Amino acid sequence: MSASISAVSVAADDIESAHAFYTALGLSDRVRVNAADAPSEGFRGFTLSPLVADPRQVDAFLETAARAGGRTIKPGRKSLWGYGGSVQAPDGSVWTVASSSKKPTHDAAPPLEYDSLVLLLGVDDVKTSKQFYVEQGLPVGKSFGGKYVEFELASSSIQLALNPRKATAKNAGVDTTGSGSHRLTIIGGLGEVVDPDGFVWRGDTAS
Repeated sequence: MSASISAVSVAADDIESAHAFYTALGLSDRVRVNAADAPSEGFRGFTLSPLVADPRQVDAFLETAARAGGRTIKPGRKSLWGYGGSVQAPDGSVWTVASSSKKPTHDAAPPLEYDSLVLLLGVDDVKTSKQFYVEQGLPVGKSFGGKYVEFELASSSIQLALNPRKATAKNAGVDTTGSGSHRLTIIGGLGEVVDPDGFVWRGDTAS
């Protein structure tokens, strides 16, 4: 099996609004939308994170997201690690966007392009979840004990990382409490599996 993620599917109460949101952000090729069939309250235990080259691209993402029906959680601002902000999509999923650069690198605002897209799973026990994915054949790129794990998925459309649930929510600026469905399906080479925190994987059957 290929250690890769080709797309994610998010469940939404309003499919049209969610699809329009991801189309506006140029992400509809990697984020699919399906009808919600299970209740979900509060934080869903994950964030999706476009990584960009320039702080102006962070602001452009947040502005475009707001115009497309998103709710700004954290406006763009400098941090220890660079520049970033967060927004909640119409379907309820939380997005964080970041640049490692604190200062603009272009004279004019660059186009809305993403260097990579990272799926960060907020898990109960990082070491347990890491072991699960290692046993599924995912190679580890970076690992910091029980605090953070990043997998090395060189040919993947979406990268995968693990973080404690509380830290994931704090970074995004949302309350950690939540219940019900994650409303997320990870589509990729692992086939039909469910990880220790209930995140569902399935093979890519799209034509």
